[in-house]
Amino acid sequence: MTQTEDRSEAQEGALNGLMLVVAVVSAVSGLLYGYDTGIISGALLQISEEFSLGNGLEQAIAAGILLGAVIGALGGSLLSERWGRHRTILLICSIFVSGSLLCAISPSPVLLALARVLLGVAVGGATQTVPMYVAEMAPARLRGRLVLCFQLAIGVGIVISTLVGATELVDWRVSIGAAAVPALIMLLLQLRLPESPRWLVKQGRRDEAEAVLRRVRPDGYPVEQELEEIVEVEERKAETKVRDRGWSGLRRPWVRPALVIGCGIAALTQLSGIEMIIYYAPTILTDNGFSTTAALRVSVALGVTYLLAQVVGLMIVDRVGRRRLTMVMVPGAALSLFVLGTFFVTGNAGQDNVPFIVTCLIVFMLFNAGGLQLMGWLTGSEIYPLAVRGAGTAVQSATLWGTNLLITLTLLTMIEVLGVGQVFWLYGLFNVAAWIFVWRLMPELTGHSLEDIESHLAEGRFTPADFTERRTA
Repeated sequence: MTQTEDRSEAQEGALNGLMLVVAVVSAVSGLLYGYDTGIISGALLQISEEFSLGNGLEQAIAAGILLGAVIGALGGSLLSERWGRHRTILLICSIFVSGSLLCAISPSPVLLALARVLLGVAVGGATQTVPMYVAEMAPARLRGRLVLCFQLAIGVGIVISTLVGATELVDWRVSIGAAAVPALIMLLLQLRLPESPRWLVKQGRRDEAEAVLRRVRPDGYPVEQELEEIVEVEERKAETKVRDRGWSGLRRPWVRPALVIGCGIAALTQLSGIEMIIYYAPTILTDNGFSTTAALRVSVALGVTYLLAQVVGLMIVDRVGRRRLTMVMVPGAALSLFVLGTFFVTGNAGQDNVPFIVTCLIVFMLFNAGGLQLMGWLTGSEIYPLAVRGAGTAVQSATLWGTNLLITLTLLTMIEVLGVGQVFWLYGLFNVAAWIFVWRLMPELTGHSLEDIESHLAEGRFTPADFTERRTA
């Protein structure tokens, strides 16, 4: 490799000040997602005691944020296409602030559930818009790591929420309302950022797009080359018929492989059992003989494991590859759930086997968070063509949140009907299905630019075998 090529690669891998702010906004957004969804795990024990809740209302309060997330994902898509990514994220920040405060002052469980629906609108809108915005702002060489800052921050948010819950000292209203502070910080940071250059090109504002690229790329970066690639894709899209754009474009046969893979991965990240563990681990453990303190400490251990697995995944995903990492990690998650279920089914879930049960939970979290969970938002940010990217990420986010909603509304009832062990076995089978899905359908997108991924789709070459060559341009 020549010195010129070395210098070019170094420039492409550099991160200037404004892109660092983009990464921070992504991280705060992910932190809010992790905290707002995770805080209910410990808070639910206090809320249930204060309002004397049954399983139905417990599930409704936990699931309220997920119903809102479905609405937010779909609404965020429409707004991000019409208003732009930047202004949509500003609105999402405002809803984060107001939703957190309304949850904190809710006088009844019904109003709390409704307030969590509003908060969920912000969560769903953020998961649809922020990773897409980051992916469109980032250079190809850094795209995976910057988008995964969002995913990593989810783990940070979960850890913080479990630590707050484990103290058993912070009132649930304070713990939920505290999320308004990082939401306000995110709003102030986003005010400094520009619009997505790809969205600007889509609006015919090429000069503004070039100016943005020069602001977010380091000195010496080949901005003209990147801009030409973006313009070329947009011109190709402009030549297509209206039915090939936006929501109608998702029905086109050449886009279908991306939609199937994106939505399939989204559903399987939830069906793998991660949300069952995050939301209901303390409830499941206390219902099976654990003390409240012990259950909350296990929840902290799970949150820390989630974060550590995400950190390692973030460090290696662009070297190991998205597909390969997922296929290596999923079997470990499946096996841990099968073993965990066996403890309960065979009546060996007593105090003598507590260390083994906790170990199974931690092993599951390690393999799941470090593999399949990394793919949920990353694939959505990069797999769809520009002409349908907003609609595609919206459908994928809605699929993820809709699956999560279904699980959260039914899990405690399923445990009552089937038993804890049998439910763990069921989710173990979902992990087996996830491995088969990735093996058969998911191509290796690591190192491929958004434009290159779109070219593969347009040419009908979107199988694992068609992505054997890794590219970084």
